[in-house]
Amino acid sequence: MVMFLFLVVALAVVVAAVTLAVVGGGESAPLPEAAPERLQDPLPPDRPLNGADVQSLRFPVTPRGYRMSDVDDALGRLAAELSERDARIADLESALAGARAAAAHVHLGKPQQQEGR
Repeated sequence: MVMFLFLVVALAVVVAAVTLAVVGGGESAPLPEAAPERLQDPLPPDRPLNGADVQSLRFPVTPRGYRMSDVDDALGRLAAELSERDARIADLESALAGARAAAAHVHLGKPQQQEGR
């Protein structure tokens, strides 16, 4: 009987505490929406990217991971710059091969001059 009375009193205290917390909890309005974090230091738009830019890139964490738009923008920028660099490297390698071929053609076409004349 004493144990039953103790449980009833404990239950009444818990119900009273919860009721006071709900009723007297301050403002009745819901919490305002928190502004989503944005990328603090985006990739520099005025110059080509370098390794330090990519290493220092940090995406803000959201409840479900990262903001998809921030990651998509960064990956799109990196893909565009890599494609541009690959095209530039291919152009330079082609020009170098052409210059080497021209130099070899000129070198083979000229008779060698004798020393001592």
